[in-house]
This record gives sequence, structure tokens and C-alpha cells, in this order.
Amino acid sequence: MQLAIVVSEFNSKITLHMLEKAKEQAKRLGAQVSFVVYVPGAFDMPLAVEKLLKKRGVDAVVTLGAVIKGDTRHDDIVAENASRLIADLSLKYAKPVALGITGPGMTAEQARERQDIVPARAVNAAVNMALRLAKLEKTVGRKTVVIDDSAYNH
Repeated sequence: MQLAIVVSEFNSKITLHMLEKAKEQAKRLGAQVSFVVYVPGAFDMPLAVEKLLKKRGVDAVVTLGAVIKGDTRHDDIVAENASRLIADLSLKYAKPVALGITGPGMTAEQARERQDIVPARAVNAAVNMALRLAKLEKTVGRKTVVIDDSAYNH
């Protein structure tokens, strides 16, 4: 299992910690992190995600970011657009892209409280979905197929 991780540099004290937690979780699950790409912010992630999804050796992508509430709706706009485009890319390339982006509407303190669990869950989701899709690709001619062999415990 080959993972790529896209990390926002904005709020880097949080996101760099998230990156380390994501790498630890990938190792626990037996997945290899083949690429780590740094982007200025969450809004910049879709372009990097698309480039990675085109690569043959990437089974899934994990996005990591911390979108923190400010005085305007900027955090909502960034998070909504980034997540929508990331989901669209996952469908376009038929590869999992896990959303490990905290926010919108979070304070810096709330983001720090979630900096361990969010990347672990994102890696779990990416690995689990990639494994399920691989199994689904191998099933032919069955009327009922249940693909639910979790790669992790919730």
C-alpha cells in the first residue's frame, strides 16, 4: 500500500505534528508513505492531490491541514472549496483521498486538541478504502459482495 500525503504549511505547528502522526499510523498499518508534498494552504491542496493521483505508484492520498476560524467567513470558503474539489478528484481518478483537515469554525486550541486523532483517522480511511476497492476490483460475477474487512479498529 503506497500512500501520498499532502500537508498544508499554514498553521505549521499543528500540521507538521499531524504529518508525524500520519506517518506513524501508516507504519502501524503496514502502508508506505511514498510522497509528502507541502502546499501553502488547504486551498492549494487539490492541484497537488491531482498530480499525485495521476501517479501509478500511489494507491491513496491523505490530506492534512488546519483551517482555523478568523474574523470573516474565509475559513468556511477555504474548507468548503478544498474539500469539494478533493472529493471530486477522488471520484475522477477512482482512488481514495482522505480528508484530514480540521475546521472550519475551529479555534487554534480545538485544532491542537484534534492534531493526533484527525491524521490517524485519515490514514485509516485511506488505507481501508484502498484495500476495499482493491478487493472490489477482484470480485467478478457475484450477486452479493460484502467488502468490510477493516484494516483497523475504530
